[in-house]
Amino acid sequence: MTGECNCGAVRSEVRAPFSEAGYCHCGRCQRRTGTAASPAGVVAASAFAIVSGAEQVRSWQPEGGKAKAFCGGCGSHLFAGDPATDSIVAVRLGAVDGDPGIRPRWHQWVSSAPAWEALADDGLPRYDGPRPS
Repeated sequence: MTGECNCGAVRSEVRAPFSEAGYCHCGRCQRRTGTAASPAGVVAASAFAIVSGAEQVRSWQPEGGKAKAFCGGCGSHLFAGDPATDSIVAVRLGAVDGDPGIRPRWHQWVSSAPAWEALADDGLPRYDGPRPS
């Protein structure tokens, strides 16, 4: 499956099915995306590749968290984790072309969910902090 940023400078491929997907409601994700939650699919780092525009990829390394990668041209959020050193990456589902083949299966950091956006009554498990491994 393929993906890209808004300006098209960065293109990626996910070469295996996502193993899981979920919504993150942490304050970091809210500030990074400007939304109430960030949906992402998890895949082995070895199954993820930037196929063009690697020179445009920028990264922010938060204290105690995984690197957050984005396009330096348009600012689109692309993935979390370092494909070169981490075992998994979390690909932002909004950066995937078409159907990612998976639906979010949980909500994490719901204790940080903003008051201005009600959590969907979708029956998915909810965790006040990080989803248990």
